[in-house]
Amino acid sequence: MDVVMLMTIGLLTGATTVLFGFGGGFVAVPVVVWADAALGQAALPVATATSALVMVVSAAFATAVTPRPVLLALRGTGALLPLLAAGACAGAYATRFAPPDLARWAFVAYIALTALDLLLRPGFLRTATRPGAEPARVPRPLPATAGAPIGAVAAFLGVGGSVMTVPAMRRAGHPMRVATALANPLTLAVALPAVAVSLAGSPPPAATTAGTGLVGLVDPYAAGALLLGALPVIAVLRRRPPRIPDRVHACAYLALLAVVALAMTLTPA
Repeated sequence: MDVVMLMTIGLLTGATTVLFGFGGGFVAVPVVVWADAALGQAALPVATATSALVMVVSAAFATAVTPRPVLLALRGTGALLPLLAAGACAGAYATRFAPPDLARWAFVAYIALTALDLLLRPGFLRTATRPGAEPARVPRPLPATAGAPIGAVAAFLGVGGSVMTVPAMRRAGHPMRVATALANPLTLAVALPAVAVSLAGSPPPAATTAGTGLVGLVDPYAAGALLLGALPVIAVLRRRPPRIPDRVHACAYLALLAVVALAMTLTPA
């Protein structure tokens, strides 16, 4: 039953990758914590590492099938990518030493604070111009200086960076469909180093007792099941993207943040 459940959640992971640029992180972390509950407090570091692997594969696939004109909006952000990767290395390494409770509640707190920021601060829910108003400004590239902190926080929490890059690109002038699409290549810069660090790590002692067969800190069974559900959905939605009004798209992004924070809060420790 576990594999069926993970594949079903993988369908949602694929949808969030395309529609919200999450790459699977926000969905995968609570689910893998649940699937690997036998690991006890070690379940969250394993979920974070497994989430990073899911994000690498799903974000790479989503990027490959994204129309080239959309990807051209990343021009001018060359220095951002290596800084994202450098920050991600530091964040992934820090997960080895952080108390599990700290990582868990930091995950919840970060999502909650981000949702409040998007709700209360202007620039996310409303960016499109009203009829008769002046044309919107040309979208700006993300500042390269944001790369290291985004990468570090994203890798530490296992969220892929989209929770920071999507709002930032939105406030820079991009509509939701572009901001979420561009989050996937930026997620790759965060998740690749995080996966390398996680695979090189030693499985927690609880893994031997539980018999989970981890590779480093990654649960390949859970990752594979999630990806089996996610990749077909990504292929279908990229070929036939749904037409969602921009404001509805932004509100759905906010709602999903709230759902994931609640799921993580209710997941048994």
